[in-house]
Amino acid sequence: MQKIELWIVTISSDQSIKEIATRLSAEGLTIRDVLEEIGCITGAADTATADRLKNIEGVVDIAPDMQIEVGPPGSEETW
Repeated sequence: MQKIELWIVTISSDQSIKEIATRLSAEGLTIRDVLEEIGCITGAADTATADRLKNIEGVVDIAPDMQIEVGPPGSEETW
């Protein structure tokens, strides 16, 4: 069984983000957020599904969603 990971999907601006979100969901992405203002969709899927989603028309890129922590002001560590 493959591990479920979080992904950020960047979409092209020439298509409806809602239509692409529907296609991604139908292909196995569990949608978390549709960020229309920046042309991204976040969701969860295994690696094999994420690789398959790259072939959907309107998908520009799929990248792992990494958690980033910013330290308190003046802190040298930010990751």
